[in-house]
Amino acid sequence: MTVPVHKAWSIKAWLDEFAPEVMDPLLTVKSKDSKTFIVSFSLKTGATSYIIRLQNPNRFIRENIVSSSPAEIESLDPYTEYSLGIMSVNSGGQSQPSSSVTAKTVLPPPQLSASSPSNNSITVSWAPVANAVQYSLSLYKFAWNTTIITHNTSNTNWIVSGLDMGSVYVIKGFAWDPEGRQGEDSLYIDQMTRPAVPSIANVSMVMNNGLAGISVSWERDEGVFGSLQYHVMSDQNLTCNSTSSSCTLSPVGCGEVHTVRVSTSDEAGPSDQSGPVVFITFPCPTQSLAVVESTEGSCMLTWDTVTHVNSYTAFIKSGDGAEESCNTTSRSCTYNCTCGHTYLMSVMAFNQAGSSPEGQVLNYTTLPCCPEGVSISAVSTDTFEITWTVSRGAELYQTRAADSSEVILCNDTAPVCALSDLSCDSSYSVVVTPCNDISGCNRACKAHTQITAPCMPMNLMLTQRNSSCFSVSWTPNNRLANYTVTASGDDGTRACNTDGNSCDITDLPCGSNFEVSVIATSPAGLSLPSYSELLETGPCCPVDLTVDQVTQAMSNVSWSPAKGVHTFITSLTSTRGHARCHTMDSHCLMGCITCGTNYTVTMEAISHSGRRSNCSYEGFSSSACCPSGVRLYGMAHSSLRVHWRGAGSTHSYVTELVSSRNNYTCTASPWESSCDVPNIQCGDVYTVVVAPLSPEGSKVLFCAQRIYSVSCAGSNLGTVIYRGKRSVD
Repeated sequence: MTVPVHKAWSIKAWLDEFAPEVMDPLLTVKSKDSKTFIVSFSLKTGATSYIIRLQNPNRFIRENIVSSSPAEIESLDPYTEYSLGIMSVNSGGQSQPSSSVTAKTVLPPPQLSASSPSNNSITVSWAPVANAVQYSLSLYKFAWNTTIITHNTSNTNWIVSGLDMGSVYVIKGFAWDPEGRQGEDSLYIDQMTRPAVPSIANVSMVMNNGLAGISVSWERDEGVFGSLQYHVMSDQNLTCNSTSSSCTLSPVGCGEVHTVRVSTSDEAGPSDQSGPVVFITFPCPTQSLAVVESTEGSCMLTWDTVTHVNSYTAFIKSGDGAEESCNTTSRSCTYNCTCGHTYLMSVMAFNQAGSSPEGQVLNYTTLPCCPEGVSISAVSTDTFEITWTVSRGAELYQTRAADSSEVILCNDTAPVCALSDLSCDSSYSVVVTPCNDISGCNRACKAHTQITAPCMPMNLMLTQRNSSCFSVSWTPNNRLANYTVTASGDDGTRACNTDGNSCDITDLPCGSNFEVSVIATSPAGLSLPSYSELLETGPCCPVDLTVDQVTQAMSNVSWSPAKGVHTFITSLTSTRGHARCHTMDSHCLMGCITCGTNYTVTMEAISHSGRRSNCSYEGFSSSACCPSGVRLYGMAHSSLRVHWRGAGSTHSYVTELVSSRNNYTCTASPWESSCDVPNIQCGDVYTVVVAPLSPEGSKVLFCAQRIYSVSCAGSNLGTVIYRGKRSVD
């Protein structure tokens, strides 16, 4: 803006003319927190921004530019009084400051810290806040929506009692200034109370990987927050820790007395220890076992006293598996001890923790008895396996098998024996005799009779009856047996059964190889299979065979593959002669074929070993013979006559004359030997073919072609000249 030169303007007058008007004082000034004011004011039309001017007690002035109302003034000093004014700003400048208002920031928040001295209390403490006259605190239980405890105090600590054990509490607070204003809220802190004292529910013995231990379990408080760590201790210097509801003190020995206590801890610290539980471990093994035979058939078992024992159980086990037990609170037990027995004796001690480990085992043996349950089975054609129950008092068993010609013995300490190299199809008397070092052997045990398996069939012979049947025979060498003949090969298995010495295998497929063997069976079992013989059936005939005539005197014979065939001999036979070829292929080219002749088609299929199969197929008829003596004659009226020798053929003939410009055809009926072709174009070279027609009307394709040139004589045909013969392509 330009100021006229004729008028003198002062800066103040210019500002009064163009600067914004002075604003009204701030409407409100409130504390958002101890370092922030929220101010509100009336907006001025045309103002682009506003300047808040603050002055503290040290007369330090700062200005904040704001754009609208309300506005926040940050980074102030806590509990400090400020003088505040406002100015508006537009394109002409800024207004003069408004009249000022006075406001004071609130007290800063207390810095809280907490701990849990017990399982139902929390202690909260904080550093003093300058100028604070009182403090207000609130305590919330985590995950609850209501304040459960509030507290006002002028102290800098607060002990809260009567809280839930093992729970999380959230705490906040603020300070009050002398003017009765609430200061800024502190940040929330959380504190967990210590857990409840665990209650021992059960103490028992456990075994883990061969080590004994004391399993201690307690009732777990599922309502607590977070994880709990449990600590179990014994006065025998054993401890264990767990986060579940049980823990094992390990290792422990027999006859020990333990005083067990349990405590738990969470983030707040440990609980008190539970009440003591006294637990005695399992008893130690009994020692110094002895047997006293008091009267005939009665024995007394004695042992030394074991501490911390409620009762004893004596176990008496005889050699035949019978068991007897005796429960007592004394240190002796009476039982029956009949002769002819072996006894294993042990004593277990018991208390509330369980049984003692296995201790001394006393072995007491009497005279042996004959074994019971003797079982004889043939495990192979020349071997018996004899088993029996353990006999009383036996330390060694002598097994004897005898027939009319030999005796075989076996000595062993086990209740099983194998007698080998026995004769097939023989009857043996078998006796098992028990022995011991004290009384020797009992020779009064009864004998058992057992027959060995049949002998292996010998001298196998194969005789072919027809193409699918073979007779199998062998030398009979058993007293009484049935026989099974089996032929196995790639095409499956065939079998037949008989009680004689021969059998027929039927339904054998062609072109197959089988391995044939014979097995004899009797109530005593199965013999070894006979030595195998190879059986080969004749090769298969091809299913499909085709004869295709290539030329008048040559044909191609082809056939489908056939199983078991190595080479083929194919024959075409007629009254006028025959053709034959021998090949490994599936086709054959045959010459010397007579035209117009019916042939019989046969084949011999030959295997690798020379076996032959004769195969017959549908007959083959060669095509009609091509005519001979073909001649071409010029006729009147531009006609040509084609003449040939057909020897009274019953076939019709077709004649074709082909040149580079024209093609002519004519057909002659059976028994005719010429054909006239009219309207021939002279001055050209013609290829002439005369071929018989099949009954179906198709032309024989391999008749020879003859070449003639036909000249012109004026408008008529001239000389016809034979130029030679050309074979069919």
